[in-house]
Amino acid sequence: MRILSALMLLSFQLTAQELPARWDELTATDWPVALEKSNKTCILPIGILEKHGPHAPIGSDLIHVREWSARATKKEYAVVFPDYFYGQVNEAKQQYGTFSLPSKLVWELLDATCEEIARNGFDKIVIVNGHGGNPQLIRYFIQSQLERKRDYAIYFFDPTLPAEVMAKAGKIRKSDPKGDQHGGENETSSLLYLRPDLVKMETATNESGTDQKRLDLNPDLYTAIWWYASYPNHYAGEGAKASRELGEVITEAKITALAKAIKSVKADTQTLQLQNEYFDRVKQ
Repeated sequence: MRILSALMLLSFQLTAQELPARWDELTATDWPVALEKSNKTCILPIGILEKHGPHAPIGSDLIHVREWSARATKKEYAVVFPDYFYGQVNEAKQQYGTFSLPSKLVWELLDATCEEIARNGFDKIVIVNGHGGNPQLIRYFIQSQLERKRDYAIYFFDPTLPAEVMAKAGKIRKSDPKGDQHGGENETSSLLYLRPDLVKMETATNESGTDQKRLDLNPDLYTAIWWYASYPNHYAGEGAKASRELGEVITEAKITALAKAIKSVKADTQTLQLQNEYFDRVKQ
């Protein structure tokens, strides 16, 4: 009997070790093990479909968050929701390849997705974002979670690279970091590290990624057309100066940070506790 129990335990441990991280690759019978191993933590990687200069793939943001999540969860297990590319990208609708849904629908999809993730047993959802147009949406969405009581908490992974990583990257990079925003050296370098087969470096100089400075407003003002005014080609930076070496430095730092963040969320017992306490005190 003891031998049988030991064999069953060994089988369970082996199954847990070989457990896929991706939601769509798990079997229904894997689910209880995945919930236990992840401590009910699910990663929601959000990218977007949009032009990334003339040389990088339309799904660059999606590729980044997918790869970060896949590699980080090998270090610290969590379940990873499948590819999600519904976000805020109104500023790129003049370019082919952009997939931009109505704002109300984007919000409802995100809310419904989190609800469904929670319904499947997860009480901790970590949003990992790869698109520069999403942070304001994500932060407001998360803050709106306090609108009504929920049995799950949502976190936003928004890393700042350590000073030593920035210093190392600074010695490698060849372009001005101030203008390196979209499809430029940083982003292209990361893709050269993750998916070099999808990058067409020979076309990186076909268009200008320089700030056109076509809108002269008081610096204390913000308006929606600012991005188009500066970068009508939907390209900001110099992708031609990218290198795999720089991509490795940046990407591995983000993967390490994400693995640490996942570990922290898995161990977190305070967020939900405080969230429940808050709702118990909300005046009806």
